[in-house]
Amino acid sequence: MNPNKELWEKGDFSKLAATMRDSADQLVERLGVSAGMKVLDLACGDGATALPMARRGADVLGVDIARNLVAAAQARVAAEGLTNIRIVEGDACDLSALPDGSFDLVLTMFGAMFAPCPLEVARSMVRVAKPGGRVVMGNWIPGDPTMVAQILKLMHEYGPPPPEGFVPPTAWGIEAKVIERFDQAGIPRDAITMEPAIKEFRLDGPPAALLDLFLNWFGPVMRVFEHLGPGPRADELRGRMLALIERENMGEEGRTLIRARYLLVTVRVPRPAS
Repeated sequence: MNPNKELWEKGDFSKLAATMRDSADQLVERLGVSAGMKVLDLACGDGATALPMARRGADVLGVDIARNLVAAAQARVAAEGLTNIRIVEGDACDLSALPDGSFDLVLTMFGAMFAPCPLEVARSMVRVAKPGGRVVMGNWIPGDPTMVAQILKLMHEYGPPPPEGFVPPTAWGIEAKVIERFDQAGIPRDAITMEPAIKEFRLDGPPAALLDLFLNWFGPVMRVFEHLGPGPRADELRGRMLALIERENMGEEGRTLIRARYLLVTVRVPRPAS
């Protein structure tokens, strides 16, 4: 099986995604998604941003590599009776089935950054966007002191050695890398804007409950603990993760509110010269 597919089919990321619903709605509002827009949500998970866009009347195609997340998104679409959205299985490394210039907005939030083919991802997103349209990415920032970047850093520290040629997904959170990759996709520097943004995690429970979601349902964390097995190293990692979440928690007693910083990238796809 495709290792990336296997990773994201571990557990059930929708359990963790449920803590981020409010933040996804706010992003869709910020992006000005409206009726009639054609949108591709790449690595859409269980539809966290795809459904809010469809509720606003956009014509949405959601693509994800994990069969369980595709099924979860399809179930949510069916439950709401939305007819202007499709969720299909697919790989960000191969968008060849999608025609050129199809979408007003290509969006990927913390999804395509994990694909092992960053240059192909950049080229494909630009190719399927309409001239004058946008490509928008949300990417975790390496070394950022907030929760998600620090959890990913711990996974690297405690996990198995990466395979030869591995490209860290958080490289998408480095501005120079973003510019370099989109340059190779034909995008000039002045068509790219980048700014820090915040993703909120909200849970009606203590930090330990959020830790349990990561341990039991989030594929990258599950893989590291499988690698470690039971023992002092696993106990140490679990303790460090809990301390991190407790430190970052801004919620009232018995509740968890985490604000994690990420890089919001907007690419304006140039129109052909007249």
